[in-house]
Amino acid sequence: MENSVTQDGIATVLSNQSLDSSSVRPEIVVQVVDLKAVGNRYTFNANDGKMKIKAMLPATLTSDIISGKIQNLGLIRLLGYTVNEIPGKSEEKYVLVTKCEAVSPALDSEIKSELKSKQEFVAKSASQIINEQRGNAAPAARMAMTRRVHPLVSLNPYQGSWTIKVRVTNKGVMRTYKNARGEGCVFNVELTDEEGTQIQATMFNAAAKKFYDIFHTGKVYYISRGSLKLANKQFKTVQNDYEMTINENSDVEEARNEEMFVPQTKFNFVPIDELGAYVNQKELIDVIGIVQSVSPTMSIRRRNDNEMIPKRDITLADESKKTVVVSLWNDLATGLGQELLDMADKHPVVAIKSLKVGDFQGVSLSTISRSNVVINPDSPEATKLKSWYDSEGKETSMSAIGSGMSPSANNGSRSMYSDRVCLSHFTSNPSLGEEKPVFFNTRAYISFIKPDQTMWYRACKTCNKKVTEAMDSGYWCEGCQKKDEECSLRYIMAVKVSDSTGETWFSAFNDEAEKIIGCSADELNKLKSEEGEVNEFQTKLKEATWSAHLFRVSVSQQEYNSEKRQRITVKGVSPIDFAAETRLLLQDISKNKTSQ
Repeated sequence: MENSVTQDGIATVLSNQSLDSSSVRPEIVVQVVDLKAVGNRYTFNANDGKMKIKAMLPATLTSDIISGKIQNLGLIRLLGYTVNEIPGKSEEKYVLVTKCEAVSPALDSEIKSELKSKQEFVAKSASQIINEQRGNAAPAARMAMTRRVHPLVSLNPYQGSWTIKVRVTNKGVMRTYKNARGEGCVFNVELTDEEGTQIQATMFNAAAKKFYDIFHTGKVYYISRGSLKLANKQFKTVQNDYEMTINENSDVEEARNEEMFVPQTKFNFVPIDELGAYVNQKELIDVIGIVQSVSPTMSIRRRNDNEMIPKRDITLADESKKTVVVSLWNDLATGLGQELLDMADKHPVVAIKSLKVGDFQGVSLSTISRSNVVINPDSPEATKLKSWYDSEGKETSMSAIGSGMSPSANNGSRSMYSDRVCLSHFTSNPSLGEEKPVFFNTRAYISFIKPDQTMWYRACKTCNKKVTEAMDSGYWCEGCQKKDEECSLRYIMAVKVSDSTGETWFSAFNDEAEKIIGCSADELNKLKSEEGEVNEFQTKLKEATWSAHLFRVSVSQQEYNSEKRQRITVKGVSPIDFAAETRLLLQDISKNKTSQ
């Protein structure tokens, strides 16, 4: 029976108008007849010997057709499909095959049944067969048949009515916007069906207000009467060529007690030591790590509207023995961030979806409105990571990905040995960074540190912002809106740097300045206040000069007294790796020989 079709297979298809991985799978084998290409897909007639029905294969199976795995007059087994109406012809149906497997190569001829009842059977329309099947079914089964669920992979902008069953795996916040047509509001959800296919759905204005309180992350919904269009690659957050718009007239119904059939949030984790390749790119990434530390909440003033928004930093580590700082914003900082702070000593595993990779301190991560954070996820990756940390990771020395990237950059990370320029590149190009900050690496010596400059400021111990002396005693923090009896000192200093091509001034803030000076601002202030024959303060500054470092710097333009000036800010400091420097020089020599 290997080269046989399923008896009454087409009738079975028409009576069970959708088949997916959660369904009880009937054995349906059909013959492929009249296989031909239509656009980037292939159509054929599905034949069971008695009946034929028009069918279409998904674009994902094109390679199987080209390779000869699926052939005209060959047999396939249907593993997933939906039955749709042909637009304008309600009595005619076609089958959209979403998943199948080849059973047999091409047979000698088309299979035809010899049963005498063939003509009588074919004379029945698809709707008659469906009605007969529904009439014989139990009431619950009849209700299930009326809801034809389409897999997400089968949807396209030209399709008629459809219904999908999906889980909300991520819900964005309600955002307002203003353009030439007026003001409005919008929010997005990421939807996943039971096959793991994802799509982003967007709701505007009235639809956003109607459905914002209906959609909840983790719940399952039936959705119909939406529309599809090609996804904008600049803003899409899931792997799908299309994006969905849900309007005010769309139908959204919660599918109660059906959550178990749809997968949870799918992650595509990037190891911490490979994040350098994504710095300042539009692509969002997912990361998983062990929580090393959690900062208190701080308030940051947003530039575009001067609104104060909460922020909290957490440090994550993974098996690459690298750490990275993740900035949580808004509700994630105050709600989930506080939960992480309370359990930080237990070092939980955190998985975060949709993070933006920036270049602060070399490499940093930041949540956006649609980011999703899961604490101690139930996944193989989390179990493996926790096991590693408990067995050896907690005793392992970690280094920050931003400051300790490999000079060879074999893993695609940004290296202190790429984008290398001399100081003359800055001094001879005064307009550098005019449109937006630009970043470079350079090797230079600290040639002078002005001892009488204001080298530090008084900072809040909670948020590191500048504090002022309170009226009675202590210090007042405007950011935290509280008074504290003590404060800390944080560097904000200028240093002169030199190389063989010239010299210029760099601005260095606390973390980078500590690496240059070799001590904290509090410690240096203590040395400055001490009296003795030897001025320890001056000695410390002298020890810091004529030391070579590798600098990661940003170059921008700042206006001072109505005049634009170039500002070079240190973003990272690393010691010289002389072996890597030698390799770099050999590469330069080789390039020069090649160009001659």
